[in-house]
Amino acid sequence: MLRSGVYLLFGLSLIASAHAHESNGDSSLHQHYHIPIALEQTRVEVYERDGYFHIDSNAIPDHATGQFPNRGNPNSIQPQDFEFKVTTRPHYIGHPIEAPGMLFGVAVNGVPFEPGTGEFWQNDRSSGWRYEALSGKLDLGLDNNNAHVQPDGTYHYHGIPWGLVDKDMSFVGYAADGFPVFVSTSGRYSASYRIKSGYRDGGPGGQYDGTFVADYEFVPGLGNLDQCNGIFDIVPGSNSGQKEYFYVLTETFPFIPRCHMGRPDDSFRKQMAGGGGPPGMRGGGGRGYGGPQQGGGYGGGYGGSYRERPPPQY
Repeated sequence: MLRSGVYLLFGLSLIASAHAHESNGDSSLHQHYHIPIALEQTRVEVYERDGYFHIDSNAIPDHATGQFPNRGNPNSIQPQDFEFKVTTRPHYIGHPIEAPGMLFGVAVNGVPFEPGTGEFWQNDRSSGWRYEALSGKLDLGLDNNNAHVQPDGTYHYHGIPWGLVDKDMSFVGYAADGFPVFVSTSGRYSASYRIKSGYRDGGPGGQYDGTFVADYEFVPGLGNLDQCNGIFDIVPGSNSGQKEYFYVLTETFPFIPRCHMGRPDDSFRKQMAGGGGPPGMRGGGGRGYGGPQQGGGYGGGYGGSYRERPPPQY
């Protein structure tokens, strides 16, 4: 079976390349893993034009997935028709930007990064108490790539896509603002978030335990990554020897960043509730990860405009 993917390298300029190799399709690598027939239909095309990399994808993963539907996720993986674009010259703003209704980015195999969930306490979006997908408190049917499927069939990542990680500092994709995204397996980079102490004020009540996104707080200096899980450092594969900005996916909150340090492209905007498809999708659409925000955690929403947070005080 042909397995294809796109690996975009970041140095003084962004370089797009593609590779393809044979896979034996062995589904016994993990007890509950299988390679769906649709995997043979994986499509990712990348081309550069007018200062952007254009990424056309059907969001079918090029690695083994969990079984879908499953008890926690009733949806089946279906091909999509995404058209993303990322700037070849990302600009570091210097403070976090929350982009309501935006996907965080796209992986090298064309699968979206979408850390937020559509589940809220008592199914009340207006409560602001959004469940955290990787808290372990809610069964969302995630597979070993921290992914599951939207009602429209979109397979998407809520955390590290381990099927794309083969070394320390694996390049796994691009954020919507054009900065590259890596996974470190050495522990060199650590997030600066922790679960709050004490008890929730209102809403579900009870002690903060990581069940909800608002249970977490950013603590400058707790780790070496910033509010958006990014850092200035020597970019792996770069020949410049200069420190550049990039994002890191982590095994602790926020797992996948919940904000950007550059301006995200509108092609990553998700479908608005009750509205039409976003610029980045030629049909269909899924749930956004936004909603009213309370309790000091992250929010977002369908549609809306950018919200720029003030820079943290170090």
